[in-house]
Amino acid sequence: MKLADAVSTQPSDDVRHWPKLLAAYREPDLMRSAIELGVSFFPFAALWVLTWLSITHGQWLGLILTVPAAGFLLRLFLIQHDCGHGSFFRQRLANDWVGRAIGVLTLTPYDYWRRTHAVHHAHSGNLDHRGMGDVQTLTVDEYFRASPWQRFRYRLYRHPAIMFGFGSLYVFVIKHRLPIGLMRDGWRPWTSAMATNLAILAAVAVLIWLVGPWRFLAIQVPIVLIAGTIGVWLFYVQHQFEETTWEPDPTWTFQEAALHGSSHYDLPPILAWFTANIGIHHVHHLGSRIPYYRLPQVLKDFPDLKGVGRLTLMDSLRCVNLVLWDEEHKRLLSFRDAKRFRANQTAQARSTHFL
Repeated sequence: MKLADAVSTQPSDDVRHWPKLLAAYREPDLMRSAIELGVSFFPFAALWVLTWLSITHGQWLGLILTVPAAGFLLRLFLIQHDCGHGSFFRQRLANDWVGRAIGVLTLTPYDYWRRTHAVHHAHSGNLDHRGMGDVQTLTVDEYFRASPWQRFRYRLYRHPAIMFGFGSLYVFVIKHRLPIGLMRDGWRPWTSAMATNLAILAAVAVLIWLVGPWRFLAIQVPIVLIAGTIGVWLFYVQHQFEETTWEPDPTWTFQEAALHGSSHYDLPPILAWFTANIGIHHVHHLGSRIPYYRLPQVLKDFPDLKGVGRLTLMDSLRCVNLVLWDEEHKRLLSFRDAKRFRANQTAQARSTHFL
């Protein structure tokens, strides 16, 4: 029997019903979770060793193995993500310690990241609560009211080379070394960051002792950069698409922002597997306690959700230029479109004044 058949309440146009409907999918399966962890970690470790053996014997073409290794590292990060939501295991202790251990591999302090990510889920799509855990997004009016220096900084931040090139290096290698955003929130964020840093240093020291510094860097740097870049890209397209939604406090609702402010990134099966179904992001935001391996079942049981915020791989490439939120037309615009609309508005205002 489908889980949907066991739910007495049927979906309606009222988005407030969705979290209740999806609660039936929240229960993790211990065996499935253990298998998911195993098929992510052991191939990653094996590919790392095979790459090392390859370059040790002068076969530098073996570095191509860093690409699938990065895919498995990304998958481990998404398991850490589920642990942060308390959805991978039933017991919080299991979620926390598996998440912390994976955090050493992903260079992401688990407890610190979990808190900032919870803020993202609590305020995603809220114009009055932007900043933590989000891709910085200005409205059209905010951009044109900004100084030339502020506009330059925003355009630089939003440039693809910075966002998806330097951005991944900054987030995973630099930013996560300190509890940025929570530095005045007591000792817990600092403990998370510093304990992870010490564990990373210990792991790096052991690996350098085993394989040597240059081989270590030749293997680890590409893996981290590839996985980090894909991770930043995924996070970007999950909320930065034309028909997303942003609202101020009086009209913002959690359910509306979750359903219509998060995309359904409909990836090919192999990419969906490596990204742990995180593309089904609207369902994830409606029910963050749902394990990622149950998300496809939600779409099967509620096919109406398949078309909500749907992006194909080709569709997503056009999202790169969407950088400013147009509060009047309720959609994201490129710099060029925003400039053209602003020029039209100015011309209309002048003609109305003369009339």
